[in-house]
Amino acid sequence: MEKKELKEMSFLDHLEELRWLLVRSTVAILVFATFTFFVSDYIFDVIIFGPKSPDFITYRFFCDLSHQLGFADSICVTEMPFIIQNIDVEGQVNILVWTCITAGFILAFPYILLQLWNFISPALYENERKHAKLFIFIASSLFFLGVLFGYFVVVPMSVNFFATFKVSDVVQNQFSFDSYIGMIKTSVIASGLFFELPIIIYFLTKLGLVTPQFLRQYWKYAVVIILIVAAIVTPPDVVSQLIVAIPMLVIYEASIFISSIVYKNQQKRDGQLS
Repeated sequence: MEKKELKEMSFLDHLEELRWLLVRSTVAILVFATFTFFVSDYIFDVIIFGPKSPDFITYRFFCDLSHQLGFADSICVTEMPFIIQNIDVEGQVNILVWTCITAGFILAFPYILLQLWNFISPALYENERKHAKLFIFIASSLFFLGVLFGYFVVVPMSVNFFATFKVSDVVQNQFSFDSYIGMIKTSVIASGLFFELPIIIYFLTKLGLVTPQFLRQYWKYAVVIILIVAAIVTPPDVVSQLIVAIPMLVIYEASIFISSIVYKNQQKRDGQLS
């Protein structure tokens, strides 16, 4: 099946479609942000400040794992020696607004993907455009899985590391509200977007910008980068770094596999057309 003729729409028409994509996506984010505003107490007290408590589910999991491995309380979290303070007059208001917008973006992500799919689908083959629901389901699932990974793995490890790290006992950890929230938002959103790597590689391969050979060639560099990232966001122990690095390596390997499938299919299609 041939692709839909892109000449049916001018460059300005494409810009208009892109503008409406952004408008509809922004409206969806604001709608969900408004909803999260009414449950902001739960978002802050339970979700955002959850990793600040030694009873957080991730800390309890590692403590139980430590006991089962015979390490006693070596990786148990018993206290969080830091406080969070607001140092700006309008700080809490700004953080409330931007936290709701961030939550709105996360909740609206499937709708944003739908708008993105409608924008790029004319450039796809007819049989590919039929997979819209599958694309949205897989891409959304990967994003939400990445968000959960960021929140339950990356965030608590980062919070625990920075809470207990001291250059001297003279210095007390008193984190600003803005920096604490920023770390959580960055970890969660970055993890969610990283888990979209297979989807991104799929389209880059279709566009001819990436090949499986290229991804394999730079595999060792990707491993080094992933290990460096894992070392930065986790405490300085091998177990924690592996817990963060292994899922990221799996995602990268899955991207190579997907790129290989797309590349082979394109080679077959080009061979049939020739």
